[in-house]
Amino acid sequence: MTLKSSMQVLRLNKLGVCLTLALATLVTGCANDQSLLGSGTTITASDPARMTQSGFLSNYARLKPTQWGEGMQCWSEPNLNASKYSKVLVSRIVVSIAPSKDKDKTSTIDPSDLKLLTDYFHDALVKSFKSQMQVVDRAGPGVVVVRIALTDLVPTQVQDSIAGTLIPYAFVVEASSGSATGRPAGSTPYMGETGMEMQFRDGATGAVLAECRDTEIGRKYAADMNSGVVGAAQTWASGYLNSFQQWSYAKNAFDKWSVLIAQRMADMRGVSAAKK
Repeated sequence: MTLKSSMQVLRLNKLGVCLTLALATLVTGCANDQSLLGSGTTITASDPARMTQSGFLSNYARLKPTQWGEGMQCWSEPNLNASKYSKVLVSRIVVSIAPSKDKDKTSTIDPSDLKLLTDYFHDALVKSFKSQMQVVDRAGPGVVVVRIALTDLVPTQVQDSIAGTLIPYAFVVEASSGSATGRPAGSTPYMGETGMEMQFRDGATGAVLAECRDTEIGRKYAADMNSGVVGAAQTWASGYLNSFQQWSYAKNAFDKWSVLIAQRMADMRGVSAAKK
């Protein structure tokens, strides 16, 4: 083992000890107070290598990384006057199931799971927009229409997560595996991932105003030390516990996108968006 890898293992062990103590406190109380685990918006990470090009958007070449989107790629009409839009219509979400990366497995998702996921994302967007705009169910003047496609839905392989957890000190290896293999730090090969392509249209003319895309991957070992010990423990606990549920990381991604998009819309319109 090299000196560099030895130091990395030592740091991870120290991090694991500190966070495990705080995690134990959080998990003990989470049955009575789910808010102890935080918002869940920090336990997925954008992966530019996995962003999709499904054909849902009009021009992928003009999408660029943003300063506000935490990895999201977007484009907007240069002369866009967002202030003239006071209403928003969140269209029905469509889904494109990604082919299985394992040739011995099929890419199938229970229809009831799909409905639960699309309903969850739709409701999260509506909730985020309602603080600053009127949410409507018909297009028209002053309405911005939001169209969304989920382009890459991959559930967490829960059995693999359980198996990895049963191995003593497995977290040291797993926590390092993301960066070592080109995935986001803290992720593992069996984590769920969720791709999204989003388009914004003028409700009266149908003109494309803006477009975005992103792919988020779950992080089983997601510690944000910039948020302090308690915040880091909340993130660690959320990431760890969600690795034992198939679609939790998808919901975390939906929460993140909803908050970011609504805040960006508020900034462009020159209004404030209430924090959720």
